Amino acid sequence: MFFYLACMICMPVLNYKINMPGYNRIYPHGVQICIKNTMKQQDKTVLITGASSGIGLELARLFAQNRFNMVIVARHSEHLQKTAEELRALGSGTVTIISKDLSLPGSARDVYNETTRQGIRVNILVNDAGVGTYGLFTETDLEKELALIHLNIVSLVTLTKLYLKDMLASKGGRILQLASVAAYQPTPRLAVYAATKAFILSFSDALGTELEGSPVTVTTLIPNATDTDFFRKAGMEHTKAALNDPEDPAVVARVGYEALMKGDAHALPPGVKKEVVKSSVLPNRVVARQAEKQVQEEEPRKSKKAKS
Repeated sequence: MFFYLACMICMPVLNYKINMPGYNRIYPHGVQICIKNTMKQQDKTVLITGASSGIGLELARLFAQNRFNMVIVARHSEHLQKTAEELRALGSGTVTIISKDLSLPGSARDVYNETTRQGIRVNILVNDAGVGTYGLFTETDLEKELALIHLNIVSLVTLTKLYLKDMLASKGGRILQLASVAAYQPTPRLAVYAATKAFILSFSDALGTELEGSPVTVTTLIPNATDTDFFRKAGMEHTKAALNDPEDPAVVARVGYEALMKGDAHALPPGVKKEVVKSSVLPNRVVARQAEKQVQEEEPRKSKKAKS
């Protein structure tokens, strides 16, 4: 009886807190809870790469709704301008735009140097930017694949290294890395792309283990096929992966955001756990043959560059 009365008394307080500044509203598995955000407003700054489209944009919207100051990074300044206007309308704090092609050597360090020059302390780093080249490896363009490796791996590692040191010095921070279910699946016709995602998962899990007991957490978001521009830009619209009800990027972003805020190691959107388990127990060649069926086209097409 006492427990029941205590709950009845506390519930209005909890409901009130959910709507108070400094509290984030999240819904894991359909259950509403609140997590107190103890950061002061001036200390709530997130940097998001690939923030102008897809999962990166959906993540940016969530951070804006929670009144974060934001640094958004992408290649095209005009897209960033439109994104910044939307984020401010959603209630974000200060929005800083950095137009940078992270597939180019030195670009990631340029981003870090620019935030340092402006005196911006980044508390949360979201490495979302990534590209893929589609086609048989013997036919795809080598320069595009080297640029892919630079963006998906080199820039991600560089940004993680530089901002992590600052987070440790300031005694707090969170990092979200975008991998893919392809991290568990060697994927013909997306061979280099899938390999980079496997690197991101391995690197992030190792780093997260190194940081256990520290005030910094590392979370890896592992989505399945998602309804972004990836398939259209890759010329993959007629593959099974594109046509088989890809996931809503807003759903993927919400799962990643919630896991990041809780400090979880992995964020698995709906349906991914089954794929991860299956890919973990079967031999790689068997997994690769199954993955290949998902990316085969109805008609052969010339390899194109894809953005995710």
